[in-house]
Amino acid sequence: MAALPELLARQAGMHASRIALQGPDSAFSYAQMMQAARGLADQLNRLGVRRAGLCGDNSVAWILADLACLLADVVCVPVPVFFSQSQTSHLIERAGLDCLLSAETDTAGEHLGHGVWFRCLPVAAAGAWMPPKTAKITFTSGSTGTPKGVCLSVEQMTATTLALQERLAGIELEQHLCILPLATLLENIAGVYLPLLMGGRVTVAPLQSLGITGSSGLDIGRLVQGINQHGPHSLILVPELAMALVAAAERDELNNQSFRFLAVGGGRVSSELLARGRTAGLPLYEGYGLSECGSVVALNVPGAERGGTVGKPLSHVEVRVDERRHILVRGNTHLGYLGAEPEGLEWLDTGDLGRSAPTGFLSVNGRASNLLITSFGRNISPEWLESELIQALGARQAVVFGDGDPKPSALVVIRDGRSPDQLRSALTALNAGLPDYARLEALYIRRQLLTQASGHLTANGRPVRDRIQADLPTLLAGAFPVFTPTLSTNQPGDSYMAFFDRLQQETAEARERVTGAPVIRAIARGHFSLEAYTWFLTQAYHHVKHTVPLMMACGARLPERMEFVRKALVEYIDEEYGHHGWILDDLAACGADREQIRSGRPDLSIELMVSYLYDQINRGNPAAFFGMVQVLEGTSIELATPLGEQIQKLLGLPDEAFSYLYSHGALDQEHFEFFRNLMNEVTDPEDQQAIIEAARVVYRLYGDMLHNIPLPATWREQNHEAA
Repeated sequence: MAALPELLARQAGMHASRIALQGPDSAFSYAQMMQAARGLADQLNRLGVRRAGLCGDNSVAWILADLACLLADVVCVPVPVFFSQSQTSHLIERAGLDCLLSAETDTAGEHLGHGVWFRCLPVAAAGAWMPPKTAKITFTSGSTGTPKGVCLSVEQMTATTLALQERLAGIELEQHLCILPLATLLENIAGVYLPLLMGGRVTVAPLQSLGITGSSGLDIGRLVQGINQHGPHSLILVPELAMALVAAAERDELNNQSFRFLAVGGGRVSSELLARGRTAGLPLYEGYGLSECGSVVALNVPGAERGGTVGKPLSHVEVRVDERRHILVRGNTHLGYLGAEPEGLEWLDTGDLGRSAPTGFLSVNGRASNLLITSFGRNISPEWLESELIQALGARQAVVFGDGDPKPSALVVIRDGRSPDQLRSALTALNAGLPDYARLEALYIRRQLLTQASGHLTANGRPVRDRIQADLPTLLAGAFPVFTPTLSTNQPGDSYMAFFDRLQQETAEARERVTGAPVIRAIARGHFSLEAYTWFLTQAYHHVKHTVPLMMACGARLPERMEFVRKALVEYIDEEYGHHGWILDDLAACGADREQIRSGRPDLSIELMVSYLYDQINRGNPAAFFGMVQVLEGTSIELATPLGEQIQKLLGLPDEAFSYLYSHGALDQEHFEFFRNLMNEVTDPEDQQAIIEAARVVYRLYGDMLHNIPLPATWREQNHEAA
């Protein structure tokens, strides 16, 4: 069997002048592509490169560097753009890289031509053992945060590409648009090698220009605009992208006239979502694969498809399902893992659960290691319920939990601002169609996405379940609950609901003033300035300096029946004392004048917020103070660390400028769990109502402060925000 380099050379001979690679500013014909790749390969050989890391955003240069490694017999190790610094360092050390090839300007490196930059790495250890014939190492974080290297040969990648070409015979895919990172093996093989072997054009653009940032950031408007502009015949989608495009097509925002084949993989997809997509004119076809098998194992295609399955296995592999329902694959499995001797097993246990029909169609039902077992002994695949939740509720993310409980529950991310009451009917309808043992007991609604940076997602966007389970108390503390009517005839707010959950639920609408502040979107999209950060820290100083005095005032006014709360305040005071000094340190690191900040006055919103709390403590119910705790510590959990990391990256400030944000993101997680337990001990209806009403007011005033943060005029104009 001819390998990829030879097959690509044949294509260049047959279609020399046809465009092979199209970028925003450049295009390469097949002949030019091979000439450029050979020239780069010669330079890699001249430089003595054996193992190269390939960095950078999606671009023509990235593809040329990848092809050059194939031609030069250099082990290529793609570096995902969303890897953390520690993960990238682990990858470099583990793979024993000689150099980094970058598709982005590297002033410390040497320009090899065609937009490819070379940087030699310091001499280090030889790296971990790798199997002979390794040509590419694809790193995946799997179920932990430490990346694991899957070693593949040229022959294995070629076999997958040819099997895909065979399965798609008869479908004219003349233009493919890459919307997943090229470092993702699926896009690398099925989005680059496959179209090139089919004589098609591969179109690439910076992912941010297509609305995609990191491992899970998505601006659907920008993505739709990019797809409409390029008019591709094919795309590779993960379930979240498929759901977003289906919704856009249903709103007639997406031009679907050019589409011929849209592959969906990387996670379980609801059959209803696929059906909706077809109705909206999207040719969605579900497939299945894993890095250890060259990225694709099975695929539905026109004329050979079945709903509820991932299609028939490709011709280059054999698949069977054993008595434990584990999916096993033989025929084109990886050489082994970097640093681990091959197990030498004939069949690779994928760890996925499934079923194979007599007709050959394969169904995948989730990971064996993720099974939940209820207290009634029923097995539940969380992936199944998660796909149903995402479809039924329009959730961005969903994680089902409840191992050992009578019924499962779920944490879902809802970004469109719907209230618990609006979601309750959708949950009730979903439960009505589920088996009784799988009906969800409760949903916990979260506004902020789970991220890889927080350790809750793998590099390819899948839940890190062990970490989520460990952090569940904190994650639920920052969410608000929706209980199913089947649990009780009581309505929200009745005695069966713990007060903390009631507090979360009854302040959900007010919370939108904070979570919907324009500054959060602006930071995510790179529109933030040192002036804005300094202004925010200044406001933080002027309310944090009152935290301890407010607690002291509250403690002095509490009645004897709330002695347990006064005791808790003593602990709070000890923890919180001096934090306003941290903020002054941060401001100094940003170049601000400490004394000017100290003697200045805050924004009116902060002045009113602090005054309101003193007034409630002195003239009303002192328990109102805890409405502020609900707002500020809950907001810190959701926003402090992720926004701090984004701001630091945007502004290039030192760690010394982020002691307040970073410490509060972590510190307030412990505080908030303590706060949850404390609130559940507050049973007096008047105290409860005072806390709820104060939280609503503080959400409004703190939200006003966030809305007042000075943002660039261009951002405000683009987003119709008042200057």
